[in-house]
Formats: sequence, C-alpha cells, structure tokens
Amino acid sequence: MEPPPTVTISFLQPATIGLILMAALGYSVATIGLKMGATALNGAAVLVIALGLGAAVVGELTALRSANLGPIYIAIIGTESLIVMLYAWFIGEPLSTRQIGGAGMVVAGLILVNQ
Repeated sequence: MEPPPTVTISFLQPATIGLILMAALGYSVATIGLKMGATALNGAAVLVIALGLGAAVVGELTALRSANLGPIYIAIIGTESLIVMLYAWFIGEPLSTRQIGGAGMVVAGLILVNQ
C-alpha cells in the first residue's frame, strides 16, 4: 500500500513565511541564550534556550507539513544566520567585510535555491 500523496505548496506563502520566521527566531533566541550562558550557565539562560528551541520546533514542524524540506531548511538557516549576525553587531561584536560578504552570499543562495 502506497502512502497518501502529500500536498506541497510554495514556501513563499504568507503563512509559511511566518512559520519560517518563527523557527528562525526561535533558533536565534536559543543562540542568544547560549551566548548568555557561555560564561556562567544560569536558569535564565536555560529558560531562553528552551523557549527558543520550543518555538523553533513548532515553527519548523508546522512548516514542513505543507512544504518541502530543502527550501524550508535553507530559508530557516539563512534567516537565522542573518538574525544572529545582526544580534552580534547589536551587542558590539565587530563584523568583518568577509562576514558581511558571507551574509550577502547567504541571501543570494536563498534566492537561487528557491527559484
């Protein structure tokens, strides 16, 4: 017996974009929690990590119900990378020309993969 066919929609649908952002923000929040706990792991850092990962799991699982893994995964990772870079800049970590160029390549890659 064959499995039932799955319905695949474009990942560019507004609801899917929202889920991609939810997952990317969740992973980013978890990364911020890791940065918080890097010097001394405490309850606040663990809570931020758990909340971030929880949001990421819900967003990604829900998005994967209606879209293909490849484009969703790349969109989440790319968006997360850009968010984390912006956060690093916001907290005063320097960004090199190479890192900014790499961010541009991530955006270009997202566009190429999802055409």
